[in-house]
Amino acid sequence: MNKYGLLAACISMPVLFACSENSDVASQAQGAKDSAVQNTTQDTTQGTDQALNSHAEIASGVDYHSFANPDEVRVKHLTIDLTADFDTKQLIGEVTLDVERTAPENNTLVLDTRALDIRSVTAQGSDIAFEMGKVDDDLGTPLSITLPEGVNSVTVAYSTSPEASGVQWLTPAQTAGKQHPFLFTQAQAVHARSFIPLQDSPQVRVTYDATIKTPKSLLAVMSASNDPTTERDGEYEFTMPQPIPSYLIALAIGDLEFKAMGERTGVYAEPALLESAAKEFEDTEAMLEVTEETYGPYQWDRYDLLILPPSFPFGGMENPRLSFITPTVIAGDKSLVSLIAHELAHSWSGNTVTNATWRDLWLNEGFTTYLTYRIMEMIYGHDRFKKEAVLGYQDLQNDVAALDANDEILAIDLRGRNPDDVFSNIPYEKGALFLREIEHKIGRENFDAFLMQYFKDFAFKSITTDTFITYLEDTLLKQYPDKLDAKRINTWIFEPGIPEGAPKPESDAFVKIDTTRNAWLASEVNAADIDTAQWTVHEWLYFLNNMPKSLSAEQLAELDAAFSLTSTQNNEIAHSWLMIAVENNYQPAFERLYSYLVTIGRNKLVKPLYRELSKTPEGKAFAKRAFEEAKPGYHPLTVKANEGYVQ
Repeated sequence: MNKYGLLAACISMPVLFACSENSDVASQAQGAKDSAVQNTTQDTTQGTDQALNSHAEIASGVDYHSFANPDEVRVKHLTIDLTADFDTKQLIGEVTLDVERTAPENNTLVLDTRALDIRSVTAQGSDIAFEMGKVDDDLGTPLSITLPEGVNSVTVAYSTSPEASGVQWLTPAQTAGKQHPFLFTQAQAVHARSFIPLQDSPQVRVTYDATIKTPKSLLAVMSASNDPTTERDGEYEFTMPQPIPSYLIALAIGDLEFKAMGERTGVYAEPALLESAAKEFEDTEAMLEVTEETYGPYQWDRYDLLILPPSFPFGGMENPRLSFITPTVIAGDKSLVSLIAHELAHSWSGNTVTNATWRDLWLNEGFTTYLTYRIMEMIYGHDRFKKEAVLGYQDLQNDVAALDANDEILAIDLRGRNPDDVFSNIPYEKGALFLREIEHKIGRENFDAFLMQYFKDFAFKSITTDTFITYLEDTLLKQYPDKLDAKRINTWIFEPGIPEGAPKPESDAFVKIDTTRNAWLASEVNAADIDTAQWTVHEWLYFLNNMPKSLSAEQLAELDAAFSLTSTQNNEIAHSWLMIAVENNYQPAFERLYSYLVTIGRNKLVKPLYRELSKTPEGKAFAKRAFEEAKPGYHPLTVKANEGYVQ
């Protein structure tokens, strides 16, 4: 996930359900997880030593965000059969789970659910016993199924809640075409359980088949084998032959059309967006080719994009074979296509080699962010790479300045916390910076060879931070003992902040921007006389993001008059400008601010604005009006992320 999503992606993102009241088996499974680590409550005010000590206590590979028991019974394949009812806003049907008994003496399968109405559980055509456990606000409800002797396949009939945290139902008015409804799912981090009962842990990989029934006027697509020539008939078949974690299971239904961009790449979108999206992202095939040349073969057949309505809460989501993309990056000049490079890079880091738990998220997002920079450099040149790297580094610095020490650690402690609540730039930018340091120390060619082998050795596996450290010890630390050392690696992974001596990206183009900005602030030049003809979005973002916190109304009016910032159609530039407007109560921009908040649901863009508005009574009142109007069209994750600012 793109980093501005939950985690976006990350994220992304930067955002996820009757019988006995409780399940002894589920309670025992959770109890085992709870007992694996003692003294989970931490006082983050005690500084680095406290942070390091708490991380040393965490049991590697224990998933604290799932009730499932894959060490005893592991789900291997799903057969999904669902009907999308747009009137009741429910997915209704069943899923058959093929399992492998990893502890033969155990006869209980524990699944994750959230707000699901479980109608029946059957095996070989007969009802079998099941229990629903205690509801957890963050994790949902465990579903414990008693497996008959010799039975390794069960079918769960169920329906989703209209408020399912991982499903958004949009009215025709909330789409680009205004004629048809739309549905999309968002499973990361722990939301697949809200539309499928399964083992919702990234360490459990499954293959799946699916039959999706829809209104005949709509097309269904999934993170699976999509046929671009499929005709709309109301029933669609899908296969995902590669084993994937549950958070990568995805479904979308809408008035969608397809346009090819290359031999293996294309884009699905509503008709009103199709041509502009295909033009904006036409370099996707070239990105795919250079990534294969550098890091090994693409293992997912096709790579297509799905352009979602603007309520999508993240920049992108790396669903295999079909990345979900926000329309807010269709800028008309390819200035924001690093998001496409990021989601594509996940085809190697994240989808093929996956973090085993959400503590290990940096293995997904740090590697992917590093690959994103490399892809952008190979396609668009070193100057653009340097500018984007500087902006990313500044994002990292801002988070380090704002976060508690424990949240600045790559292998973050998430015990007792919802993984959706702690996504930041740390796993993305700090993770990428760590890898860039290794590249600088051993050389790019050598590091590329290492990464290619890493993706090969761990293909279709889920790994922990400890597994990666051991792999480093067995490879690079042995090959380059004079250049790398274990202590430095542990500093990067287990200590907060940016390590002293870390690479600091620089851009000659931005040095000129600093000079220009300082001259304007000193009244040595008028804004109207600044030559911005050759500025890209990166220059604009650097120019605005590094303004002083306080600017006068006259200064803001001068900038706005010279550059029409309030009316810019670039959503990233608009975000930076509107942040300045809110911080300085620049009222001429507030009409645009209101429109921006009610038409965009991408958390990376709206959450900082709500947070800043909430700091004053007048701002909070303004934010509340915008939020109440926008809420019906916001994704549940966007609502959850921002409702605290308007209460």
